[in-house]
Amino acid sequence: MGNASFSREFGQRDNMLDEKYIDTIFTSFQETLERMGSPLPSVSLIAEEDRNPYRVLISTLISLRTKDEVTLSASKRLFAAAPDVETLASLDAETIAEIIKPAGFYRRKGEQLKHIAQILLDNFHGSIPDDMDTLMALPGVGIKTASLVLNLGYGLDAICVDCHVHQIVNRMGWTDTKTAEETEKELRKILPRRFWISLNELLVRYGQKVCTPVSPFCSLCPKQERCPKKGIIKHR
Repeated sequence: MGNASFSREFGQRDNMLDEKYIDTIFTSFQETLERMGSPLPSVSLIAEEDRNPYRVLISTLISLRTKDEVTLSASKRLFAAAPDVETLASLDAETIAEIIKPAGFYRRKGEQLKHIAQILLDNFHGSIPDDMDTLMALPGVGIKTASLVLNLGYGLDAICVDCHVHQIVNRMGWTDTKTAEETEKELRKILPRRFWISLNELLVRYGQKVCTPVSPFCSLCPKQERCPKKGIIKHR
């Protein structure tokens, strides 16, 4: 799709996606998910309770390669045993692993969470950093985790791109990127800032229920006729 065609199709103006267009997309996706009874992602549910950066950081790390329902229960067990950084640092890695089991790679995560807690205690007086570079310097913390801490934990504008966000915005033609990191950088250029925080929560749910990685349910999508379906070989 050429630049002029892209601009007409997606409401892009001066290299920025049109706000009215994005509002329409977000509203229609949200309405579709509500009709399907789709719950919020586990980290969002945890963040809604008190917007605690510690809880967002830890639950996001637990969530990697783990189903939402497992993440939610594992996180709640860990927070009951370790409600703050100091307590988490006092636990040994094996105990942490047993608490969060059966989260994916729970033994490795037990060691990682112990290590991070000790770093936070030693270098930051038990506080969670509120800038991207410092967060990403923590062991195992990538751009997705750091972005979630910033936007769900601190309410700061940050674009969190996981596999669902990366896949959907490329399918829709907003970006033409190979990695989540490239997508995050491109979205910073073209997505109006007021949509940054809500983007991940919405598109993760949409990617789980409608725009699935394999054979997406395009027939359920209210924007299927305008979507170029880039990279989609088979859909339902």
